[in-house]
Amino acid sequence: MTTRYEAYADDIRQQIAAGLLRTGDRLPSVRQACAARGISPATVFGAYYLLESEGLIESRPRSGYYVARPRRPARPEPRPAAPKAEQLEVDVSRLVQQVLSQARQPEIVPLGSAFPSPALFPLDKLAASTTRVLRRLQPQRTVEHLAPGSAELRRQIALRYLAGGSSVTADEIVVCNGAMEALNLCLEAVTEPGDLVAIESPAFYGALQALERRGLRAIEVTTHPRTGVDVAALARVLDAHPVKACWFMPNFQNPLGCLMPDEHKQALVALLAARGIPLIEDDVYAELYFGRQRPRPAKAWDGDGLVMHCSSFSKCLAPGWRVGWVAGGRFAQAITRRKLSLSLGTSLPAEEGLADYLAGGGYERHLRRLRETLCQAQTRALRLVCRHFPRGTRITRPTGGYFLWVEMPAAVDALALHRLALEQGIGIAPGQLFSADGRHTHCLRLNYGHPAETPDESIRRLGELACRLHQGAAPASRPRA
Repeated sequence: MTTRYEAYADDIRQQIAAGLLRTGDRLPSVRQACAARGISPATVFGAYYLLESEGLIESRPRSGYYVARPRRPARPEPRPAAPKAEQLEVDVSRLVQQVLSQARQPEIVPLGSAFPSPALFPLDKLAASTTRVLRRLQPQRTVEHLAPGSAELRRQIALRYLAGGSSVTADEIVVCNGAMEALNLCLEAVTEPGDLVAIESPAFYGALQALERRGLRAIEVTTHPRTGVDVAALARVLDAHPVKACWFMPNFQNPLGCLMPDEHKQALVALLAARGIPLIEDDVYAELYFGRQRPRPAKAWDGDGLVMHCSSFSKCLAPGWRVGWVAGGRFAQAITRRKLSLSLGTSLPAEEGLADYLAGGGYERHLRRLRETLCQAQTRALRLVCRHFPRGTRITRPTGGYFLWVEMPAAVDALALHRLALEQGIGIAPGQLFSADGRHTHCLRLNYGHPAETPDESIRRLGELACRLHQGAAPASRPRA
């Protein structure tokens, strides 16, 4: 079945082929397209993203989308994974720890990092906000909001939900020590050891580690590198297996960067609601969109309180502050109880400092600059990967976030590439980290969110190593520069 964004893309494709749209012509803005066709912004962005991946159109910062000059075909996007519909025991922590610990040295080029560069964040302004609130902080307040957290921060977070078109009250929000604590608390609220949880394929390795820690089993669901979880495939999994919860990332999924269209999110929520299955929504990248409108979470269509929406300031404002939250729906009280028993509360100075910064009105300006920087960094990284990686390489083109998923020819083992790259001072995240059964052996996740620390030379050298592995001639080690 053709989706709305595919139908719109096909219309534009035909206009270009017929000569009605010519090189350099500007496409309708998102607002114009929505009004003219009665479609959503996500549908328009999906169509433009597809056409851009085909090389038919190009985006110009602060200007819009234009018909591109004819050129050689761009690298195709990766194929959707085809996981077996089987229940898997999870055992990834040892490999994750080994790979990540090897790449943490400051001299390593951070292409495998899970965070954007700290240099991209207004840490001086956050420090000023924290200093200001600490000067007037009453002693008794330091123990008033252990859990669910600072009332003012929860109010500011609820206002951002409202601005994004979702209705979430401050009472539903629990502030946590980063999104990972929020996600783990959600998992504990709705599962028991031995239960089965549906995840994406490939999946965020933090989700795999959380399942392993709790003694849960995983079942992977087909996930499209552009549109996310295949809802029809999920329905088949739910028909055949006793899934107790789902853990998905509808917005700019890690590692693929895919964005579920609104109609897919709505169908996902309806499917799970009909079966009474909770959704743990990991949504830490939604603020890092490259279009004109923040993508809505699946939570926006939740009428039954089954969606637990988790996010954080770590990826978009305050890395290392470890302040996240969950809007827990019907599970909010159960999550609060678990939060109290686990860690009592989150650092109040950090919470109050963030609340003061959000109230000051500078957050949106910061986000606009950050999005523009990341969008430009992605363009640069795509150009380099397309130029230097082996023939047959496929690559995603996300419309937000800071990750690329690179599918290399099958002969290139990503763990071998990881070891060779480390010898030359380059860190990557090999594909084996992102599955319960170690698949995605010829894939890797690249972080382009460190533009100042990632010279073009590092991606060129990484591509050279991949080419030599592809040819069966891995180079000898050479000293780091």
